[in-house]
Amino acid sequence: MDTTTYIIAEAGNNHRGYLSVAKDMIRTAADAGCDAIKFQTYKTDLLTGIDDQEILDHLKRAELDYRRHKQLMEVCEECNIDFISSAFDIDSINLLRSLGLETLKIPSGQITDKKYLNTIMECRSHYDYRIFLSTGMCSLQEIEVALDILGKHLVTLLHCNSAYPTPMGDVNLRAMQTLKALFGLPVGLSDHTPGIEVPIAAVALGAEVIEKHFTLDKTMEGPDQSMSIEPDELKAMVKAIRNVEKALGDGVKRPMPSEQATMKRRQK
Repeated sequence: MDTTTYIIAEAGNNHRGYLSVAKDMIRTAADAGCDAIKFQTYKTDLLTGIDDQEILDHLKRAELDYRRHKQLMEVCEECNIDFISSAFDIDSINLLRSLGLETLKIPSGQITDKKYLNTIMECRSHYDYRIFLSTGMCSLQEIEVALDILGKHLVTLLHCNSAYPTPMGDVNLRAMQTLKALFGLPVGLSDHTPGIEVPIAAVALGAEVIEKHFTLDKTMEGPDQSMSIEPDELKAMVKAIRNVEKALGDGVKRPMPSEQATMKRRQK
């Protein structure tokens, strides 16, 4: 992984199943300077724990089949931005594997599903890929059990709060540093707060990966639209993160080149 923060624009299902909107989201994320855009791969009929019929109807419309995945991947290649997806079920793991993706995101809700995790490991025995492991709702013990199955090779732990949106008082950014210290793995943040302050702060605290939900327009229908940031905010977030990276420096205390003129005046 590069020394710069890997910034993922989370499209999720905000495209509402419209391929033209999904393609515009790819172009928008690339224009903002993001490293990757992430979609969601699932079978609505296999999802559990969702009782709201309106949300289920939205998810059904937003399902992406093999052909649509391929089309979106082609646009990503044209725009020089990585294509990533979260697999929410075993069928979707196999679909993404068939597409030859180099990176896979494990959603927080699947971290305790041992059958799911073992399926990923079976796939990795044939095709090695990087894993972003989201840790919303998880205890340290649950994360440890998941890593016992997955191993630590090419795994990045993403600190996360699974409330949509996440209250500022529940973000607990310092837990990201706890994950790094305990497991010795790269860490990042999958953020569900409104605005862009928290991802910027996470980079200052050592995040190597930032994932942030975005939309072309918050007024569009869909359960995640209102807590997503819009294109101008996405661009501002990327710019701020890149500035923070520059400002962090190398940690060596010494006079800097920009101070030379001031130093000469001090010496007179």
